[in-house]
Amino acid sequence: MATKYKRVAVIGAGPSGAATVRALAQEGVFDTIRVFDQRHEVGGTWVYDEVPDEFPVPRPAAEEKIPVPANLPALTAPAPPDPTVRTGLYQHLDSNVGAEIMSFTYAPFPMINSAFGVSRYGLNNPTRPWKVVKKYLEDLFAPYLQYLSLNTRVEKIEKVDDKWLLTLRRSNLVYQGKTHDFWWQETFDAVIAATGHYLIANIPDVPGLAETARAFPSKFEHSKAWRSANNYVGKRVVVVGGNVSAADIVDELYSVAQAPLIVSQRSSNEALENVFNLPNVVRKPGIKSVSPESGGTVEFADGSRVQNTDKVIFATGYKLSYPYLPFPAVTPENRLAGFYQHIFNIGDPSLAVVGQVKAALSFRVYEYQAVAVARFLAGRSKPLPSVEEQRRWEEDRIRYKGSNNRFHEIKPDLGEYFNGLKQFAGPPAAGTDAYDLPAFQDDWAEKGFEILQLKDKYWRSLRKEKAPATIITTSKPKL
Repeated sequence: MATKYKRVAVIGAGPSGAATVRALAQEGVFDTIRVFDQRHEVGGTWVYDEVPDEFPVPRPAAEEKIPVPANLPALTAPAPPDPTVRTGLYQHLDSNVGAEIMSFTYAPFPMINSAFGVSRYGLNNPTRPWKVVKKYLEDLFAPYLQYLSLNTRVEKIEKVDDKWLLTLRRSNLVYQGKTHDFWWQETFDAVIAATGHYLIANIPDVPGLAETARAFPSKFEHSKAWRSANNYVGKRVVVVGGNVSAADIVDELYSVAQAPLIVSQRSSNEALENVFNLPNVVRKPGIKSVSPESGGTVEFADGSRVQNTDKVIFATGYKLSYPYLPFPAVTPENRLAGFYQHIFNIGDPSLAVVGQVKAALSFRVYEYQAVAVARFLAGRSKPLPSVEEQRRWEEDRIRYKGSNNRFHEIKPDLGEYFNGLKQFAGPPAAGTDAYDLPAFQDDWAEKGFEILQLKDKYWRSLRKEKAPATIITTSKPKL
């Protein structure tokens, strides 16, 4: 069957973009495949930026629209760089999903550990240094570089006469000895958004924060700006958050920051309890307010305060951001609305998303989503349910998971989700390079999340080592 989708655009050249371009190419039916990424290299969130984001007050630049020239194509003066594009990597970051299951099924990670990981979790542990992950993605993109346009930002997409019109801006174009932005447009039959969800720092709405951050801009940061514990030695630090990022920061700061290290939490991940109870760590409830008084004062919900803070680190996750979409897709509760199975736009499946899930075994779930989308666009998958059924799926999921970003959390239903995508995609077409997606294995979840168990074991050992010595007294024997 001939596909009606001949020209396909992919937005993003990170892990989900890598999975998507490969799946599309293997179907062998598309006349044009284009991959656009605003960075100067592939890798997405696995690209290292030595200089981190600035603290996002009052509003992230990525949410602001750059005016489109009236007549395209056009050359314009370079737009200011978008600092929110910078990633949250730091030099000794290791992956936190087990390497065997984090990988795509067709390409295992090499067996390389960092010294940092070995010192904590032993030889041949399931972590991988970020540089290994970055090279892994570069190697996978190598056969598809002809499809790739870097330094290219998708400013907007819109539906015109049953086609998707993309307005594109390429930065750092040198023409007649000067650097310009080059604007142009291209049309496509289908668009796949693969830009991930680790871009825009989520900062809670705290009374007094904007005012205090303007008075003391160096005192506040998001965990995305974390680069080294060296920057916090002897400092009075408050860490805000109760999940993996907060845990990793507390792990590195509990013994070097000024005691006590304050951890403010509205809630916490039960699997991380041992790190939040390390020596010199004091837990507080959520932040009630901050003020510039006394060198920066943080007041907690229980009425207690810490003054003259050196750093307040918000390890509070990320906001979803799809500013190029033609409709407001992200809800105020931080959920991507209107996409069946977190993938297909309800009512118009020529617009799809790959990578908008969490707690789902990382790269591997992107592979399954990408193959499902590619087979659908190629006209080889099972048909989608009716629009009414797709909307009912979304309503049911809100009741099940909630209307916030937990809506996109796949655990504990990993097997159901992976196998559902496999069945929807169907078998590979004869004469193509495509392959049959493996069935979900029961041990994938255990292997995928085993790093959390190794971390917990390490944290328990730290608590034991740092526990006060028990003094045992005995009666003096009589002579």
